[in-house]
Amino acid sequence: MVLVLCIGDLHIPHRAADLPAKFKELLKPGKIHTTICVGNVCSKVFLDYLRTISGDLHVVAGDFDEFQAPDQLVLDLAGFKVGVVHGHQIIPWGDPDATSLLQRQMAADILITGNTHRFEARKAGACLALNPGSATGAYHVGGDGPATPSFVLMDLDGTKVTVYVYQLVDGDVRVEKIDYTKGTPA
Repeated sequence: MVLVLCIGDLHIPHRAADLPAKFKELLKPGKIHTTICVGNVCSKVFLDYLRTISGDLHVVAGDFDEFQAPDQLVLDLAGFKVGVVHGHQIIPWGDPDATSLLQRQMAADILITGNTHRFEARKAGACLALNPGSATGAYHVGGDGPATPSFVLMDLDGTKVTVYVYQLVDGDVRVEKIDYTKGTPA
């Protein structure tokens, strides 16, 4: 079992002052094995904070980041091939067909993207596409105001992934669970 935090689109300090306090309470060091960040952390200071959650941190460059990072990654985690991109490269942004094409090009079992600031989980054939949303609820240019703050924890276990979606709604943390089995068509 490998517990993976998927987080991104924080936009600290430009669009948000900090991660919501209720999320910080949940993200204690020592519980999470790996952290994947889809970019737009913005400040190197907050990138250093993410390193305290998990020593195994993987970050791709968002279009507003103030530090260097790769545009995309392909990671081997617990028997899964995980592709990671910020998502500003997907045209139109968040488009299911363009996302599926990128997932096939990367040969990823799971593709994690950001940029839209909205949580999304979608099965495409035998693959899973995830967008953890904006952990701070930062507004998105072209969006309809602030997003619902969210992040994702993935529990990778053999061929099974359990996705826990954490969302801050009306001051309360709500958790949704989604199960996915590797190689099972949608």
